[in-house]
Amino acid sequence: MNIRSAELVAQDDGYALKADVDIKFSNEIEQAIIKGFDLSFLIEFQLLSPRKYWFDDEIVTVTREVTLSYHALSRQYLLIQDGQQKTFVTLEEATDELSDISNLKVLKKADIEKGGSYKAALLMRLDSKKLPKALQVDALGLDEWKISSQRFEWTPSLFK
Repeated sequence: MNIRSAELVAQDDGYALKADVDIKFSNEIEQAIIKGFDLSFLIEFQLLSPRKYWFDDEIVTVTREVTLSYHALSRQYLLIQDGQQKTFVTLEEATDELSDISNLKVLKKADIEKGGSYKAALLMRLDSKKLPKALQVDALGLDEWKISSQRFEWTPSLFK
């Protein structure tokens, strides 16, 4: 999993996250999805105000969960985010939707100061704690189950 790009897009009362993530599943993970196991992914966004001689000041931290699963009866892949469910015919279509993060509200304009300096960070990873116990053992021991992006950092342009 690799984050290609990320930015904050201004909206009426705040900012929304827009990011592009490159996601490739191993055969073991694809088989687990087809067998009906739900995979929960965490999208973790953080906005910091850098400090010179101390730890950075945390302005906001937002975590969103997205669940990917396969429904054998309807032969559809399901993607659930913020209580909304989308269905897809192929795993590739579902993965494409999972990799396109858009319109994810992460920040209110009231949270930032005019002229302030900020640093943003984004991380996306598989939530191995939500896997069934049988798969958690594999997830701890096998590299195929260690799905996590690098921590993607950038300096956003924010205006109050």
